[in-house]
Amino acid sequence: MGCARKVKSATEAIEGVTFIDADPHSLTVNADAPLDAIVEAVNVLGYQVGNTVTVPLTGLSCGKCVAKLTRAFASNPHVFSQAVSKTEASITGLLDKDAVIRVVEATGYHVPAPSDIKGTSSDEATSEPHAETKAEYEEAPRTSTHTQQLILSGMSCASCVSSIEKAVRAVEGVNTVNVNLAERTALVSGDVDANLLITAIEQAGYGAELSEDEATRRERQAALHTAQFAEHKRNTWLALGLGAPLMLWGMLGGTMSVESTASQIGWGIIAVVTLLLLCTAGKHFFANAFKAARHHRASMDTLVALGTGSAWLYSTAVVLAPALFPEQARHVYFEATAMILGLVTLGHALEAKARASTSKALDRLLDLQPATAIIVENGQEREVALADVQAGMTLRVKPGSKIAVDGIVEEGDTFVDESMLTGEPLAVRKTQGDTLHAGTINQHGSLLFKATGIGSDTMLSRIIQLVRQAQSSKPALARMADTVSAIFVPTVMIIAILTALGWYNFGPDPKLSFMLVTATTVLIIACPCALGLATPMSVTTGVGRAAELGVLIRDAEALQHASRIDTVVLDKTGTLTEGKPQVTSILAMHGTDDDLLRIAASLEQGSEHPLAKAVIDAANDRALSLSAVSQFEGIPGKGLKAVIDGQSYLLGNARLLEENHIVLSAHANAAKNVAMQGETAVYLATDGQLLGIIGISDPLRHDSKAAVTRLNALGYKVMLLTGDHPDTANAIAALAGIEEVVAGVLPDGKADEITRLQAQGRRVAMIGDGINDAPALAKAEVGIAIGSGSDVAIESAQMTLMRHSIDAATDGLLLSKATLRNMKENLFGAFVYNSLGIPIAAGVLYPLTGTLLSPVVAGAAMALSSITVVMNANRLRWFTPKRGNA
Repeated sequence: MGCARKVKSATEAIEGVTFIDADPHSLTVNADAPLDAIVEAVNVLGYQVGNTVTVPLTGLSCGKCVAKLTRAFASNPHVFSQAVSKTEASITGLLDKDAVIRVVEATGYHVPAPSDIKGTSSDEATSEPHAETKAEYEEAPRTSTHTQQLILSGMSCASCVSSIEKAVRAVEGVNTVNVNLAERTALVSGDVDANLLITAIEQAGYGAELSEDEATRRERQAALHTAQFAEHKRNTWLALGLGAPLMLWGMLGGTMSVESTASQIGWGIIAVVTLLLLCTAGKHFFANAFKAARHHRASMDTLVALGTGSAWLYSTAVVLAPALFPEQARHVYFEATAMILGLVTLGHALEAKARASTSKALDRLLDLQPATAIIVENGQEREVALADVQAGMTLRVKPGSKIAVDGIVEEGDTFVDESMLTGEPLAVRKTQGDTLHAGTINQHGSLLFKATGIGSDTMLSRIIQLVRQAQSSKPALARMADTVSAIFVPTVMIIAILTALGWYNFGPDPKLSFMLVTATTVLIIACPCALGLATPMSVTTGVGRAAELGVLIRDAEALQHASRIDTVVLDKTGTLTEGKPQVTSILAMHGTDDDLLRIAASLEQGSEHPLAKAVIDAANDRALSLSAVSQFEGIPGKGLKAVIDGQSYLLGNARLLEENHIVLSAHANAAKNVAMQGETAVYLATDGQLLGIIGISDPLRHDSKAAVTRLNALGYKVMLLTGDHPDTANAIAALAGIEEVVAGVLPDGKADEITRLQAQGRRVAMIGDGINDAPALAKAEVGIAIGSGSDVAIESAQMTLMRHSIDAATDGLLLSKATLRNMKENLFGAFVYNSLGIPIAAGVLYPLTGTLLSPVVAGAAMALSSITVVMNANRLRWFTPKRGNA
């Protein structure tokens, strides 16, 4: 402390310093003084100034991960303080950024793009032993997270996803990349030029183009989809047009072998026609397989090209030189080549048609915004394109019309249907000063409003961007599937070679025919299309359906965590209650009720707390004149201190007064009566004595009781967690039907309570307002911000409810369960299909049945597996949350 006193004395002498506190590890200064002067004063004494390093994090999936990393930093003697969330760590102390990264990675997590991480500079002054002092003088700048979307072409399976992601990650400046096979898009974050990304993808053997905005993406993807579907349809007819007659010929007793010169000529003609088919309908399989080979990888196209190509080459060799083959091995497989191409392409066509419906939810959001708007200038109205609307313009919206941009009502009175954004079925009244959102519908009256948010700044645009990012993200299940897919195709090729060798060395005659059939069938049936589509189809559809239900999901990881939740923790104010507190009782111990209310309202002028508005509104209703306030000091979780006319006042909860040695025991019964009525007691005191108590009530929302009942019926444990007085909290909990209550806790105490629940093995979803409950939201497996749809809520929570109702959170949890179940169904089907299909294709049943699986049947099965996955995922589009037991 001697060192701390030296630092304190040196900094107190700096002009402009109004408050200073120091201990052996930290220096806190309130000052209107240059920052450099404070740092220099510390350095002159020979002490070392620490720095703050903020780094992004990946791999943290729940509150336990956060706690684990927090403990790792807390145990480091060179760390003074740490703030860790699932996405970021801010460390203050003597560690530089490289040391911080080493701690993160040693704990088992990762810091993406370390070259982009910056921390505040650290002075290199020599320190005396045990005399290190830090100054928290500058917050570290955060990593740039510019996000770009690319439209991809040339993809065929999950191995393509892995190849593109690997190529993009190699570009300097890329933080994260998520490739969505279902949508054929890539979402890339980082400070990097789009041309570099496109070049990297093209060098990997694929095509890419930048999507400037959602409208452009939609238009371009629709054009690509139409072109691809038309191409698949044409190629299907060509291939089946040749393959079906050839197959019927064999089934009706026609010979499929080269037995004479005439049959040799006939099959020679068929060989040429089939070659033309391979060069047209099958061209893209071989072109993509060649590109993959050039880049030392294999894909689904590689398997199809090898299977159809080997069948054609073998058959052509039989036609050209039948004498080289045993008589029983002179069978040709041109019908297999054509039918495989036809069935695989038919599968692609049906899959593409089904995939087009997965983004319908996002397309419906895009359709909400009108193409034009009516602007009012100099009393004249004119209709302009939406792109011409600028912030600050005055716009007119007529009855029945969609609101073009976000804005504030300046004139008019109407009801607005916001159900398409919030899911709230009832129209909301809008009058002067109220907020309007783009995409909502004006029902009756005409409005004049001022544009405040245009283009990407509207809530609708932010929602669309959030949905797009969530649809492109990947849960742990998807990453597992990607890992398997990356090695799957090479493994299948090895199995096909081993199968061919086995039949050639140990199989019956005709060995060559059996070898060809089994190897080709293994290659065709093992195409990993279904495996690659299994999770992205479910995520894309599930996130889109959630948006329709008024639930914005931040990423697919949140879906997976939300599906396992067993405990739901609720905040009180604004969650269970309306969030619009009102003064319902005033108990003055000295003076009149108006005097008490006037002083309290004057003090609350500098506060942003919801209870402050209730006190000020009550004073305004009584037309009380408020006094000027000085030396205002807000005390988080307790209240405030301030001075009026030279008199110092305290206004807040019981804890604030007790800490300032004001005895409340004489008024305990009065405070208890206030709390028993479900009111929050706000105490006003001065000169060591209590002046009075103001009771503020926040009524229970009309649907809260039913929502809690539904959660209980679905098997969730429900808890109320609030900073309010226990008596008030218990009164509200009783009205809502909640049995487990934890009250009187500060914001950091809420986070500790979440940690306690997790230590008991519970998986916790925290539902709060996204701001005051931020620590608890970050600690919980799933943080759910309710009601406001504000920027802070959207950015801070893993789920944001556009509908101010706990019921919406329940819908989100149930949809998460359904989506994860859908993913597992898809993955199970894909794995089981390949696990059973490959051995059967290799001929394990031949000793029992005496027959082999036809390559044509394998092609049909492979196409059917992909279609099944897509159709199963599309079931989520019609998901309706249950009202009873899950």
